[in-house]
Amino acid sequence: MARRPRPDEGNVGRVAHFLDLARETVPPIHPAGIPFVAAPAAVALLGRRHRWIARPAALTAGACAAFFRHPSRVPPTEPGVVVAPADGTIALVDEAVPPAEAGLGTDPLPRVSTFLSIFDVHVQRVPIAGTVTAVKHTPGAFLSADLPEASRDNERTTMTIRTTKTGGDAGPDLAVVQIAGLIARRIVCDAKVGDTLRLADTYGLIRFGSRVDVYFPKGTTPRVSVGQRAVGGETPFAHLDL
Repeated sequence: MARRPRPDEGNVGRVAHFLDLARETVPPIHPAGIPFVAAPAAVALLGRRHRWIARPAALTAGACAAFFRHPSRVPPTEPGVVVAPADGTIALVDEAVPPAEAGLGTDPLPRVSTFLSIFDVHVQRVPIAGTVTAVKHTPGAFLSADLPEASRDNERTTMTIRTTKTGGDAGPDLAVVQIAGLIARRIVCDAKVGDTLRLADTYGLIRFGSRVDVYFPKGTTPRVSVGQRAVGGETPFAHLDL
């Protein structure tokens, strides 16, 4: 005879289900954002008897938690797909000469630029699986990231990825560029030369408001349009014949 569940067992199951829903609804915080959340949260806790201290500090902690949120993403499974490296609005779909440090030559290549406002998720994701062949940080200006000249003049970190063909041979290279903006003053790139990256894995972060450019191999046709909203790690940008 089957054992009857105790009433408290049902309660435990409901609590566990609620916690699972909460984890899905409220994304975790990227590790780089923990100090920015912990500091004002500590101030709010210590000054809880003084509303003029506790409330602004708690609001600051909440705003930072929202900015540094790190939601999970499910990338497409289509072979050779290139996905958005960041959440934001497509600002440019054109051809431009890639940064010299990318090592992609001096001819204009297809480019897609994504502009991130302060309200967007600010982690960056790997646009295509491959091996990192170059990572270069270049100091520069802090123009508004939605300006075309920001690609050339602003502080940036350029990462070049070498893809792999189905048979195991080296495929074409692709560059992804993190660009600082008017407010942004810090670019984080955790990838290093020689790293093998998986599609849509998190590799970096920009604080606070920025832009991410992707330079594709010659002849690539982007699948997105200016003004379209992109979801990092999920929105298909293009397809490479690998």
